[in-house]
Amino acid sequence: MADQAEQAFLRVYISTLGTQPVVYKDDYQQPPENSLKKVPVLQIALPAPPRRASSSASTSTSLKLTFKSLKPAATYSLAVHPTDTIAAVKEALAALPNGPAVPAQRLLFKGKALADGKLVKEYPISDGDTVNLSLKAVPVSAPPTTADKDTIMTDAPPPKLTLDPPAPTPGQPRRHTRIPSVVLSPSPSSESPPGGVLGESKDITLTLDADQALSMPTAELSTYHAALAEPEFWEKLLAFLSTSFTPTDAERAWEDFLRAAKNTLTASEVARIRDRVGVSGMAGT
Repeated sequence: MADQAEQAFLRVYISTLGTQPVVYKDDYQQPPENSLKKVPVLQIALPAPPRRASSSASTSTSLKLTFKSLKPAATYSLAVHPTDTIAAVKEALAALPNGPAVPAQRLLFKGKALADGKLVKEYPISDGDTVNLSLKAVPVSAPPTTADKDTIMTDAPPPKLTLDPPAPTPGQPRRHTRIPSVVLSPSPSSESPPGGVLGESKDITLTLDADQALSMPTAELSTYHAALAEPEFWEKLLAFLSTSFTPTDAERAWEDFLRAAKNTLTASEVARIRDRVGVSGMAGT
């Protein structure tokens, strides 16, 4: 009885193991006798692979295409090269007799618009095909107006300034304009100018330019410019301003002084002063 029970247990255990999948390790190597034999390679000469046809022959030949327009009805025949751009084809169409303008052209092939920057060979266009030509309206540029013409400039007389009210025209009622009249007259002088008449009026020159520099003697002007062009003067000025203002306000005040003196200083002198003092202006000036 014990032997039969052991045999039954072994049969059940073996059948259970047979249903389990076989798992191999990562470094498992199959025995050589279980490996497949290599397929023998026969020493048979194979033909050389066919050569690709050169594209030079296809690009050198021209394609004769027909361009057809529905509105207005027109047909054009043109020989193009596969390497031509669509823009060049449009220019060739415009050069034909009664050819449409380039901006008005739009080429379509099988319902697809042809881009100007592409080549003819980039589209499936063959010899004898028909390309649809759609014409669109081109905005007409307005003719140049008279304001665009060159105007001849002539020397006009200098304007005259008067403070007297205009004289009323005949038939116009006289009105009080409340504009005072200003009369400039020279002070009477008992001295007679040489070659002149006593009491003769003199012309008074009025200078309205407020930016005109005050006249200074040449010696004083040269001394003033020499002192103003010295970088040591500007170093002392910045040191004095730093004792009364913050560093930022001192540099701002120093810039105001230098900007006021730029009419007297040259560009090289200003650059030398900034280089010595160490204060740079906007854009390095």
